[in-house]
Amino acid sequence: QAHLVESGGGVVQAGGSLRLSCVDSRTNFRLYSAGWYRQRPGKEREVVATITRDDGITDYADSVKGRFAISRDDAKRTVILQMNSLTPEDSAVYVCNRGGPLGDWGQGTQVTVSS
Repeated sequence: QAHLVESGGGVVQAGGSLRLSCVDSRTNFRLYSAGWYRQRPGKEREVVATITRDDGITDYADSVKGRFAISRDDAKRTVILQMNSLTPEDSAVYVCNRGGPLGDWGQGTQVTVSS
């Protein structure tokens, strides 16, 4: 059973924006850090953005700083990734995470940026 369900992926032109959402079906989402990772073809999974529990401190991969923004709504058990100024290099499967690399993972949502 998938506890983390992503949505919002799709195809967008370079320079465009997408908003990814991830909903946790469990009620204790607020107790965990959350994040988004991505896996590009032929490459290992990499962290894109993370957000801590409680104080919501964020951190970003250098490649997305200034373009992506992660946020969370604990009441809705949701973590959001707002992606702006997308480039073809951002094309990947984006995966939601709860609790860090040893935590739980969603099944991913495909993002394709056309040039």
